[in-house]
Amino acid sequence: MDAKVSIVPCDEYTLEKAIAALTCVLEPLGGLSWVKQGMKIVIKANLVMKKSPAAAATTHPILIEALAKMLTEKGASVIIGDSPGGIYTLPYLSLIYNATGMTALENKKKGIFLNRNFEVGEAVYPDGAVLKSFQYTKFLDEADAIINFCKLKTHGMMAYSGACKNLFGAIPGTRKPEYHYHYPKHDDFANILVDLVEYFKPTLHIADAVYGMEGNGPTAGTPRFIGALLASKNPHALDVAGAHIMGLQAKDVPTLSAAVKRGLTPDSVSNLQIYGKLEDFIVPDYKTVDARKITQIRSHGKIVNKTLETLLNHKPVLKYPEKCIGCKECFKTCPAKAIEMVDKKPVINKKTCIRCFCCQEFCPVGALGVHRSVIARVLSK
Repeated sequence: MDAKVSIVPCDEYTLEKAIAALTCVLEPLGGLSWVKQGMKIVIKANLVMKKSPAAAATTHPILIEALAKMLTEKGASVIIGDSPGGIYTLPYLSLIYNATGMTALENKKKGIFLNRNFEVGEAVYPDGAVLKSFQYTKFLDEADAIINFCKLKTHGMMAYSGACKNLFGAIPGTRKPEYHYHYPKHDDFANILVDLVEYFKPTLHIADAVYGMEGNGPTAGTPRFIGALLASKNPHALDVAGAHIMGLQAKDVPTLSAAVKRGLTPDSVSNLQIYGKLEDFIVPDYKTVDARKITQIRSHGKIVNKTLETLLNHKPVLKYPEKCIGCKECFKTCPAKAIEMVDKKPVINKKTCIRCFCCQEFCPVGALGVHRSVIARVLSK
């Protein structure tokens, strides 16, 4: 098991500092010595929705530009891509590329391209713990290597979004709700994410933690300065370190709990091989979702009872009604059809809601948030 994680300071998004930080963070992992002339390398960014880079919801374009420059200087060509929620077509992705600052990065003469292949492939994966077959974004087949460049954020369903969660972008946008609907249990969904990482096996994982997102993540939270880049060949080891920065342990993050059970990562930073001063980047008052701390109360390995589970589970709510613009994105996104619009505001049916938090994640104005009961808040203290 590779448990090496590298972390270095990077205090602002400038090309000069980004190249210097990337060079430094990759050095303990062998740098980019594996890159050969003529390789096609996909940079799988986090382009979750139409957000400005300043919102800290997406991988910052300066970092993508710096990495692409370093790769093309070694003779590789680069494809930048992702499949956010929504229709997987060029017109829709063009809006995402523009908003997230990716459009300006394309330079065909230098071998830097934005993905424009919107074919969908069919994968069969008998080794998957949960995901035995699935549809995926076929542009990934063009890659000789994939670099997974994630963003450190909180997440309503998974508590934390990093390297592992970023591979959900391999699923075409409009098909994402189907997976949420068919696998509503958090443990199953976490294993789907781990299955995706294990299937595609990116060569390298890098995390943009110059500014992370706290609070109502992964799209409507608040930017929070961390001042770091992280890198690893093991996505789960990177996520153990990234979650540690936020004050989360492996048991608090469903994807990490799944990865630990599958023997893919140590369960704590004390068992990682850290290059750099991880403790210097811990943010002690990072505002997390606390999605996992209460929902796993068990007795003799079993959930105490359904009533207690219902009382303690977190759920999506219209937390900021004054922000709601009645756009119906939550209504259209909900895979369980648990939302109806009443007086142009979403009303969530608690009985049919599967707590996938798609509504919260894809609300364009951040009107929906995570609700935790009074009992849950008291017991988690």
